[in-house]
Amino acid sequence: MSGHSKWATIKHKKAATDAKRGRVFTKLIREITIAARVGGGDPDSNPRLRSAILAAKNENMPNDNIERALQRGTGQLEGEQYDEVNFEGYGPGGVGMIVQVVTTNRNRVVSEIRHLMGRHGGNMAEAGAVGWMFSRKAQIVVPKELASEDKMLSIVLDAGADDLRDDGSAWEVIAPPEAFEPVREALSKAGVTPATAEIAWVPQNYVKLSGSAAQQMLRLFEALEEHDDVQHVYANFDIDEKELAAIAAE
Repeated sequence: MSGHSKWATIKHKKAATDAKRGRVFTKLIREITIAARVGGGDPDSNPRLRSAILAAKNENMPNDNIERALQRGTGQLEGEQYDEVNFEGYGPGGVGMIVQVVTTNRNRVVSEIRHLMGRHGGNMAEAGAVGWMFSRKAQIVVPKELASEDKMLSIVLDAGADDLRDDGSAWEVIAPPEAFEPVREALSKAGVTPATAEIAWVPQNYVKLSGSAAQQMLRLFEALEEHDDVQHVYANFDIDEKELAAIAAE
């Protein structure tokens, strides 16, 4: 499993602070707004919007917040105009990274992302330098205690998934983007609740990290994730799960 997925799963198990919850709400509101602007305000015909609303509800966002974000996206309410852009770069150890940003000021955020990457042992790259290392896929992570391998296979493959990967304490389901909702709905009907579920940039290969390089990579990853304009960070690092858990506990 990609390092960012394992890291997200570990952090998911920790109690969220009010500050972090506020940051999550901000990112989800922006995703709903962008999704509605790009694909229209009807969740039934806009899979990205439907997924964004489900993610917001999973975080217990009030319906009023969701509706206002949707209306800003469709132009029914006035609001800030967001640009969506992906930045590419390298982290410690040559790890490839894609940073997905939604911002009102592209020039400012370019400078800030470049600064964060340089501060933590990374650097920005030209468009296309890293993107070829990733594929756009549905990625769903399920804790192993929720289902056996046989049960998972029978659920997800019938629903259109490409692969089920064993990563120690979790199952990672990989599927084409168009199979995201059928797979997630099949899991829900079977009583299986994923730890994380998203349309992601999934690495084709991984860079194994440990020790100081792993710690530096995670510091960079967290710094980028905490930036107000960053929606997602994808990276092709692989760090042993025990080491990830030890770093998370520090």
